[in-house]
Amino acid sequence: MCITNCTKQLMLHVITGVGGYSYLYEPLWWVGMITMVVGEVANFVAYAFAPAILVTPLGALSIIISAVLAHVMLREKLHIFGILGCVLCVVGSTTIVLHAPQERQIESVTEVWGLATEPAFMCYVGVVLAIVALLVFKFVPLYGQTHVMVYIGVCSLVGSISVMSVKALGIALKLTFSGTNQLIYPQTWAFSMVVISCIITQMNYLNKALDTFNTAVVSPIYYTMFTSLTILASVIMFKDWDRQNPTQIVTEMCGVVTIFSGTFLLHKTKDMADGTTFFLFLRW
Repeated sequence: MCITNCTKQLMLHVITGVGGYSYLYEPLWWVGMITMVVGEVANFVAYAFAPAILVTPLGALSIIISAVLAHVMLREKLHIFGILGCVLCVVGSTTIVLHAPQERQIESVTEVWGLATEPAFMCYVGVVLAIVALLVFKFVPLYGQTHVMVYIGVCSLVGSISVMSVKALGIALKLTFSGTNQLIYPQTWAFSMVVISCIITQMNYLNKALDTFNTAVVSPIYYTMFTSLTILASVIMFKDWDRQNPTQIVTEMCGVVTIFSGTFLLHKTKDMADGTTFFLFLRW
């Protein structure tokens, strides 16, 4: 994922902001896609062994490494604000790791299916699908090229469901490899279909957002919305907070907010140089 983010920055110098599918003709886009797939495989494994409320916010570490790689490979200057943003991401990530809930012990994919079909999570899925349909069929044609929140809203909402499905599928494969075959259950294949559908939709609209708007705007907004909705979905489906006390929950949220702050600071000031822009940033 870290290499992917760096490659994506390079890719955006080549692709023009037309909001269509021109990126499919760019070799650099395919290089970025391949590296992202490799990163997502590692992410997939992580979701099988740890709570989503822990894994998803730690994606901020890729922002730090891609910033360092951009400094080394793309000669982008990492100034004091960038360093401070990286420090905030590290502090927030450490806070979450130290107070994250224990992974719930699940014995079969049918147990995950039971969690996914409980009324609370089904209501969440229904609300998400309704909002996504409204965005895609009404707001994308009218405001997709002018309002960044339209594309990012679709990506983030669909992404929260895809993470839950990825975690379910990862658990199924983990149990299968450990000797308890889960491939015989139709629920495993149902989760697989949801994962494929969600990822295709997510990647389509994320690329439209990156192709239309500045990556410095897209990245922090998408990361914040995606992480927030994923945590919400995980709390509803896997009941992560049922096994924690209020102090642990508040501490985790403080860690998430710290990561968000570092991410926005890093992207907001990525093109700033030292000197007079320091005072401009303070005035902003």
